[in-house]
Amino acid sequence: MWSACGGDHVAPTASDAASQWSGDPAAFRWALPAGIAPPVVPPDNPMSDAKVELGRRLFYDVRLSVNGAVSCASCHRQEFAFADAKNLSVGATGEVHPRNSIGLSNAAYQRSLGWAAPATTSFEQHAMIPMFGETPIEMGLKGRDAQVATDLQGVALYRQLFAVAFGGDASPIRTETIVRSLAAFQRTILSFNAPIDRYRRGDASALSAAAVRGMALFDSRGCVQCHAGADFTLATIAARATEGFANTGLYNIGGAGAYPARNRGLMEITGNPTDMGRMKVPSLRNVALTFPYGHDGSVGSLDAVLENYARGGRVVQTGPNAGDGRDNPVKDSRLRAFVLSPADKGDLLAFLQALTDSTLIRDAKLSNPWR
Repeated sequence: MWSACGGDHVAPTASDAASQWSGDPAAFRWALPAGIAPPVVPPDNPMSDAKVELGRRLFYDVRLSVNGAVSCASCHRQEFAFADAKNLSVGATGEVHPRNSIGLSNAAYQRSLGWAAPATTSFEQHAMIPMFGETPIEMGLKGRDAQVATDLQGVALYRQLFAVAFGGDASPIRTETIVRSLAAFQRTILSFNAPIDRYRRGDASALSAAAVRGMALFDSRGCVQCHAGADFTLATIAARATEGFANTGLYNIGGAGAYPARNRGLMEITGNPTDMGRMKVPSLRNVALTFPYGHDGSVGSLDAVLENYARGGRVVQTGPNAGDGRDNPVKDSRLRAFVLSPADKGDLLAFLQALTDSTLIRDAKLSNPWR
């Protein structure tokens, strides 16, 4: 018997692991509705059932943190569409992240990952940041590559799964294969069974009358300018990664357009003042589950999100971040105030609720395997 992430599990024999999960990429099949293309997969990390299963177990395993305090799933919880329902995420050592966890559903289709990291274009790249980054510390594994590999080597099931997933590799358990496995699993966090999807596939009864009205308002009020495409984000359909970023007038500190330190968006990378506050436009899939909202989790409800957009920006009345986001001089030009009646708000909320895929949060293939 051995335990990981809060549960005991009897490890299968090597023959069990080999027979349950194939390491052959040719045998892998995507579970997608007709007409939906699979996400792009890097040629050097082909999908396989064994690799996905290995990645799922690693995703939920606290061994991938410096002190066994957290796993990837601590900040990306299935019941919240792989966000975490916290304003700001907290790392293994208790350090608070300056940003909110983004939900992972259909992130495999997005051109970049993270709130302000246009150069991070794959799960393989992104995994290195929480695992080994120091500003802030998330998993806290910097300098511990060898120890992590040793810890995993000591688990019979991991020895079997790594061998099947990376057959022929003389040293199958190492940072590179851990990262590739995590990436393969995350590419399977796919969400295409929300009421909006069923409606688009021809089921007129999938949306309520209010949601249908809300969908029309979503278009006519300009929301679709940024939340476009199948996943309701320019981060999926923009020609260039940086086109999927916007300053939504969340802050205007001092009236000069400033955002709080450590949360200044693309400007932290480019140094360009016009990039102040430009954060990735998040997908609205499962948005009712990925609260709180904004890159720093400072907007508590969808109701408040709609109010901010209707005003043309958020007004922070007091405190160190006080300012009128409506007047932010570098706010995205697409963000303009509009009239939002109580009835309109109710319809828009009904539409946003219809983006929730309840099958995603119950899918056993995405769940914690150690329970």
